[in-house]
Amino acid sequence: MTFALRTLSCFVAIAAIFFGTSNSMAAQRPAQSAHSSGPTELEMQILLDRADFSPGEIDGKNGKNGREAMAEFEAARGLAPGTRNRKTLLQALGVGAIEPIVPYTITVEDVAGPFVDKIPEDATEQSKLRGLYFTSVLEELGEKFHSAPALLKSLNPRAHFIAGEQIRVPNVLGVEQLAPNTAVAAGTDGKRIRTKVEAAKVVVSRKASDLKVYDREGQIIFYAPVTSGSEHDSLPIGNWVVTSVVRNPTYNYNPDLFWDADPANAKVKIAAGPNNPVGVVWIGINVPHYGIHGTPEPGEIGHSASHGCVRMTNWDATGVADLVKDGTPVVFEE
Repeated sequence: MTFALRTLSCFVAIAAIFFGTSNSMAAQRPAQSAHSSGPTELEMQILLDRADFSPGEIDGKNGKNGREAMAEFEAARGLAPGTRNRKTLLQALGVGAIEPIVPYTITVEDVAGPFVDKIPEDATEQSKLRGLYFTSVLEELGEKFHSAPALLKSLNPRAHFIAGEQIRVPNVLGVEQLAPNTAVAAGTDGKRIRTKVEAAKVVVSRKASDLKVYDREGQIIFYAPVTSGSEHDSLPIGNWVVTSVVRNPTYNYNPDLFWDADPANAKVKIAAGPNNPVGVVWIGINVPHYGIHGTPEPGEIGHSASHGCVRMTNWDATGVADLVKDGTPVVFEE
């Protein structure tokens, strides 16, 4: 019996940290002057992502993660849901001021890899890989643009996803696409600049399946869907603190720690990579073997159970890691 590790999410030990992310964007294109029938679900998801109210994996579908991100954005801006505040909501999101879909030229670095043909489900087989790399350029671009690979294919039905090819992608990397006569409320060269804000606390709700980061004024500065716990591995409710932030962690698999593992499986060390069981970030807390981390399966976030820990998309986990430090309070609540 093999152990399906890609659906797991917990327990990290030794970490290896690597640096470097390619963020090159193509030239700007003029924004559409108006949305005659209002923004699409895809456009709203992209704008929520840019506002740090993550809908999880962007897929253009009307789903739970997007609806709850919108509700939290409205609440944070003091907007009651409904048509009365619709115009104010759209303005707050930047509809008409920011082009949600932009051109991007695939770089040599994007296609250079390394890649692996397939990620095995068995922990022992995973431990034989030099790295838990992406399996394709499409998967890598999906992660870069916070999107389901199927969405990128639908936006670019004739694309081969090769170096030098220009494709259409969600505008999530920070390049403003401004409509004519719109004031640049960002930094130089049209790039938005996030003010460095230190998290006062992180709150994870088991019932709502979400994570919120608050500043010292009690304002939400980051929101994202999560998967946290199950009937066999419940979320440890209580007040904790961050004890470590590890990027590109390795993973020490111990079958003794999982209720559904094959006890015949040996302990193994799994290399770092975006398809590592805990993704590209591990945020440890002062509860043994528990933490907040990324995932190799972004499409499952908010929709499936976890082995106790708090799973997020890799990009959302990275966003949280940028805001916290050792000692940051973490609240796990019902």
